[in-house]
Amino acid sequence: MSRTPFTRLAGVLLIAFAAAGSAMADGASLRAQYTQLQEQLRQNSYQRPIHIDSAEAGDALKGDVYAVLDSPFEVVSRTLSQPGDWCSILTLPFNTKFCQPIQNGGGLDVRIARRPEQAVSEAYRVNFNLQRVAAQRDYFESRLTAPEGPVGTRDYRITLQAVPLDNGKTFMRLSYAYAVGGMGRMAMQAYLGTSGANKVGFTTVRDANGEQALIGGVRGAIERNVMRYYLAIDAHLKTLGAPPEQQLDRRLDTWFSSTERYAKQLREMDRNTYMSLKRGDHERQQQARLN
Repeated sequence: MSRTPFTRLAGVLLIAFAAAGSAMADGASLRAQYTQLQEQLRQNSYQRPIHIDSAEAGDALKGDVYAVLDSPFEVVSRTLSQPGDWCSILTLPFNTKFCQPIQNGGGLDVRIARRPEQAVSEAYRVNFNLQRVAAQRDYFESRLTAPEGPVGTRDYRITLQAVPLDNGKTFMRLSYAYAVGGMGRMAMQAYLGTSGANKVGFTTVRDANGEQALIGGVRGAIERNVMRYYLAIDAHLKTLGAPPEQQLDRRLDTWFSSTERYAKQLREMDRNTYMSLKRGDHERQQQARLN
């Protein structure tokens, strides 16, 4: 049976109402999480209002940061819907060498290196799709997804959800997740057996002797990564008001200073090495955009 214009319109409206209802439910859920996490946000070892969770289930890994941002909700929602701003955020961690919005594609061309000194041409290419899932007066959600990642990883999903707070600040949840196949798990185990052997995350667990210890392994790795991205978002937002010619250095300095507060988990190099590395990455990226 053919569908009448009225039937088609009703179907479109039903989909729209369902999407709006889902966004409202997510906003309500996030506000409920803010209420539930009051004690953890107020008293913790991070010296800032954040809480970190992580999980490993089969091939799937996930890390979440819940945080209160000093930036107003309107600034957060406007900034984190733009591909250029996401590129400025993603390139702050030391191993992201390049990021460029894909023209007419609504996505990002990102290059992730195995080593900080690796050339862009040798880095892994990951194409993220950027989707603004919700942009309402009291709820925002932005999502980056990629079907394939470096070294046998897949199904990348970086999701940022945010709601306004009464004090002019913003509560956000940053979720970072991906899956690993056989090759990816072998690469992870090789990393954890060598340069990553003594690295830890942020969650406190009981070790084999029943003593409290910081979590290691793959959950420790994903907690380090999601923390780096959260600090990158925070650094980008905090330096938006700087003069354009000063924004890069201030953003780099703010991110590095923030990571140094968690040096046990996040230190990879000294400040001068990091600043030199990232200025070089930025210059090459600007040159690539001109060519």
